[in-house]
Amino acid sequence: MQPGERNPAPEPLVVVQDLVNTVDLELEKDALRAPADLSTFCSDHGLPGLRFDRDDLAQVLTLREALRDVCQAHAGVDVPATSLAVLDRLLADAPLALALSADGSAMVRPVDGLRGVPALVARLAADITAAVTAGTWPRLKACAADTCRWVYYDRSPAGRSRWCTMSLCGARNKMRRYRASS
Repeated sequence: MQPGERNPAPEPLVVVQDLVNTVDLELEKDALRAPADLSTFCSDHGLPGLRFDRDDLAQVLTLREALRDVCQAHAGVDVPATSLAVLDRLLADAPLALALSADGSAMVRPVDGLRGVPALVARLAADITAAVTAGTWPRLKACAADTCRWVYYDRSPAGRSRWCTMSLCGARNKMRRYRASS
């Protein structure tokens, strides 16, 4: 079982969580090794027909780590300026449009005609905006263990969880603290 499988995020955060967790830092396994892997990921998440090259893949890998840093900020760690700059740059190329429905509700959606990285980034931005509105965005967190940083959804009542699972990373941290105090 992967650490985050215990705490999958609700819609609309699934795509964000799944993208960040395409790499397992502990096991050094990356599901996005080639542009075709990224195309498959997008197709599996409702963005069929997107094609990417090596430069696009490099941008998305940088995006992935910037999003991980934002998720870690939800547990009280500041987002590095370099990650914020990456997000600002990518979001500037991924415009959203306000969509109104017959019942008067509003939501943002990616602008029609986007392709490649801007299409993926716009989808993530729309999903994050929906999660902010729903109040669920701050609960998408990165594990506090430096060797893990798996992104999980904090379902604890107080929303103060720091570990992807207590049985793995939380227990390891407690053991390290215990040994250090002995």
